[in-house]
Amino acid sequence: MNNTEKKKSRDMASFREIGLLLFIVLISIIIEVRNPSYLTVENFMDLLTNTSILGILAVGMMMILLTGGIDLSIGAVVALSGMTASIAVSKVPSLNPIICILIGCGVGLAAGVINGFFVAKCKILPIIATLGMMNVFRGLTYIVSGGKWVSAYQMSDNFKAIGTTKVLGINILIIMAIVIFVIFYYFINFTRTGRYIYAVGSNPVSAEITGINKTKVLWLTYSLMGIISGFAGVLWVSKFASAQGDTASGYEMNVIAACVLGGVSVSGGNGKVSGLLLGTLLLGILNNALPLINVSTFWQNFIQGAVILFAIIMNAMVKRRADQANLRRRKI
Repeated sequence: MNNTEKKKSRDMASFREIGLLLFIVLISIIIEVRNPSYLTVENFMDLLTNTSILGILAVGMMMILLTGGIDLSIGAVVALSGMTASIAVSKVPSLNPIICILIGCGVGLAAGVINGFFVAKCKILPIIATLGMMNVFRGLTYIVSGGKWVSAYQMSDNFKAIGTTKVLGINILIIMAIVIFVIFYYFINFTRTGRYIYAVGSNPVSAEITGINKTKVLWLTYSLMGIISGFAGVLWVSKFASAQGDTASGYEMNVIAACVLGGVSVSGGNGKVSGLLLGTLLLGILNNALPLINVSTFWQNFIQGAVILFAIIMNAMVKRRADQANLRRRKI
């Protein structure tokens, strides 16, 4: 991709983000008219808190999508890591919260390494490999827990504080999400590995010809996704003070939806952190606002699905126009 093509790609991404931002503003105004309690500081903080874990997971999923892959096992990894950490703290109530986080991240890393092995080394299609491992990890969660829950009374106050503590009136989950977004923004835009991730997704053949180790890049991205999922699992069970076998069941669809809404291409190679942030915020707004205006659960799902479908169609149209423009320039 030459400089002209890169500039056009950036311009289209910026145009899409401006449109997404305007849509967020428009929908917020409409909801505020219907319910004046929407645009309040308290509700805004609740919205950000409830969207934080989604945003953290979306960061990892964006990396996977940029390589042209997908990870359907993250909900199961969240459940397994959260259950493992909560069982550990129920057995040893004095366990340091940092140790609990490390346990969750360790479980997530193991899951990510396994996914990466099947995708990168065994060359199994990501959707097949992670779909199979999703059921394996979910089954392991039930085996580890013996089919039982870990409830709030079995968790120490320090463990529950991981996801509920406030710093200067701001929930710690919001702060963690911001920190992860900043770190990922730097990683994906200003490091060699970040450029390799884009290269593997946009043109795998060219990437390998230029000396990029595709296997290593894929394995790394799935491993990082595992660590992020493990971290999110500890935050999840701490926030809700409950660890269950079906924790985060189907949540991977919400994470993928946030990425797609933010303009991350499911075919790989395209996506920006700023767009991901807006997509996550939009999905959080829909989850937060629709119940406030008394929209039924059925219509909530319908509206969310319609918005996601519209985003996918727009992404496909933008990509098609970019491909056609590039083809015309090459003919000239």
